[in-house]
Amino acid sequence: MSLLQSCNSSELIENWKNPEIDVFKAEKVLVLAMTNDVKNRELFEKRLVNQLKDKGVNAVKSDVFFNSDFTSRPRTEEELGALERAMLSKGFDAILVSKVLGAEDKVTLVQSYRSWDKSFNGFEDDYYSSQGLYVEDEEMQKYTVYHAESALYCICPTKEREIIWKGAIDVTEPDNDRKAIKDYISMLVWALEDQELLIIGAPD
Repeated sequence: MSLLQSCNSSELIENWKNPEIDVFKAEKVLVLAMTNDVKNRELFEKRLVNQLKDKGVNAVKSDVFFNSDFTSRPRTEEELGALERAMLSKGFDAILVSKVLGAEDKVTLVQSYRSWDKSFNGFEDDYYSSQGLYVEDEEMQKYTVYHAESALYCICPTKEREIIWKGAIDVTEPDNDRKAIKDYISMLVWALEDQELLIIGAPD
């Protein structure tokens, strides 16, 4: 499913929702941003958690599990399986992953979609394939067009396929990193609320 929507400098350019799910409400969702820029990662997660909480969602930043020790080296699929079980034991039943990417021009931007059609059955597959984002060259952080992708997974040990939703958002010509993050999160929250994912009957 494709849903195109723009707001200020941000635009939802790709959108997919699991056809088996109409509405999804999580008891507790972990918010994870994957990028090597620690300052912006913390800013992104803090702002998104606060906005989700304002909408009635029980959201928690990723540093509960994804501290500097954990992200300092690539993790095996077995380690990620153990991590997912640990999240379950702490009451988490969903994880919202945002991978912060960049593109210098539209040609590079098209190339950044190379994994869009790749099928991830669950969070473990996605994280395992994307761990390189923690150690990308610093030059990846400064672009005229910011491109990022978010995905919502349920932590469902009894289900073979855990993905609920994924979307790609462009932020064009941001004045600075903080504004890019603000615009991206505004579009992400709108997309989730519009499709009744996490945000169900949010207060006005």
